Amino acid sequence: MCPIAVREGTDKPYSCKDGFFIRTGPSSQKLRRDEIIDYFNHEGKIRFDEQFCMDFKYPDDFSEERFQRYLQQCKITSNLPLEQILTNLGVAQRQAGRLLMKNAGVLLFAREPTRFYFHAVITCVRFRGKTKTHIIDRKDFGEDIITNVDNAMKWLKTYIPLRYEIGGGKLQRDEIPELPYDALREALLNSVIHRDYFEKGAVTMVEFYDDRVHILNPGGLVKGICPEEFGLTSISRNPFLQGLFHRANLVERIGSGIGRMRDEMKTAGLLEPEFNWNGFFRITFLKEGVEHGGAADELVKEGKVTKSLTKSLTKLQIRILKNSERPVSMLELAEIAGVHHRSFFKKQHLDPLIEHGLVAMTIPDKPRSSKQKYVITEAGKELIASALKGNE
Repeated sequence: MCPIAVREGTDKPYSCKDGFFIRTGPSSQKLRRDEIIDYFNHEGKIRFDEQFCMDFKYPDDFSEERFQRYLQQCKITSNLPLEQILTNLGVAQRQAGRLLMKNAGVLLFAREPTRFYFHAVITCVRFRGKTKTHIIDRKDFGEDIITNVDNAMKWLKTYIPLRYEIGGGKLQRDEIPELPYDALREALLNSVIHRDYFEKGAVTMVEFYDDRVHILNPGGLVKGICPEEFGLTSISRNPFLQGLFHRANLVERIGSGIGRMRDEMKTAGLLEPEFNWNGFFRITFLKEGVEHGGAADELVKEGKVTKSLTKSLTKLQIRILKNSERPVSMLELAEIAGVHHRSFFKKQHLDPLIEHGLVAMTIPDKPRSSKQKYVITEAGKELIASALKGNE
């Protein structure tokens, strides 16, 4: 008899008269109530932002000031009662003689949002050095999530150095921040809009080190986006909340935020932000641009490599070369470099090394092979020796 192949379905979960089951290897196991809820949350079948907050009491817990400020941002003018405007926006709904507020409305318009969702805060921490050993400053912002973003930006600006440029026929000097403000604000907006609010054990974090800034939030890559499509495909974990931000002209709805962050960093002469997702979604902004070593400059002068090498060579790449004298996979190289996002690592570090003949593929005719490994070329070994000699 010929075996029959049955394709995996997409409209899961499936149920039978005995309940819901999940397939684990060769066996099926019945899901408990909490497991069913977790499954629906993970699959995006239940949206936090669209659920009603039954503990919220209107108008006692409602901030008219915050709502009016939001209407001004949306450029909405109306003589209708506030309750009617809330209903028209889809934020609230009257049921059984009571006005129920959706979670998105609670996050934006509650007098004390953290009384209902204590984890809906942004915590900003300034560390001394490049590790978490010593804390210099910490602030917890727990107002509405728009105000939280504004306050987090103000906090960041107190620690980001400015340089001043005068020229171009202008009388006033230009203030150039060490990290572009627009990229940081985009990351903060992304963190409060797309975070997993069902996860109550963590908050949105801003971690400021001497050499970098991390902005991270609970919830990895949104269900439905594969790593290869990251930055190209737009799927929101909280689409209703995102729509409210879009209406206030705070974000776009076309998935352009990642591209804007990358463009802002490149325009500032800095490395593109690094994106990582593994339970948390983390964006890393490196405060220094591409570093040029004396050894690289000498090789350029001697004509052994092209001048474009000075744009792609970093101390990190020297370390990759130095620690990979045997054929290794891209995953191993990324681990040596301490970069967890493979596509970022390949674009920023590995491709320039290959392009300039410092690293070679063991299977050059199959660049995308899963068995592909990389070796140092003679030019790469020469570069290492020159770099080490220059650092003596």
